[in-house]
Amino acid sequence: MTLTELARKLKALGYPVTYSHFKSVQAPPFICYLVVDGDTFSADNTVLSKVTYVDIELYVVDKDLIAEKKIEDMLKENELPWSYDEIFIKDEGVFKCTYSITLIN
Repeated sequence: MTLTELARKLKALGYPVTYSHFKSVQAPPFICYLVVDGDTFSADNTVLSKVTYVDIELYVVDKDLIAEKKIEDMLKENELPWSYDEIFIKDEGVFKCTYSITLIN
């Protein structure tokens, strides 16, 4: 899956979605996604595949199991394993739920 395909699938979930950050204030719930690292697999002086590490961040005011399930179902349907982390951002008054995934193409 490419980053463009991931963005399309995230937008289909029905929440505002952007890469990295919104240019203006956005009321939760919303989703940001960001490339946090990348790598390649090479042989014989040729890049055979590109690996992109992406964080998908769901921002919510209150714990939102429905929104989390939508993201998790989309990841599962597309065979994208994830790791999960959640923090409360006190200054913003929101929870940030992060799904870390790996895209290989």
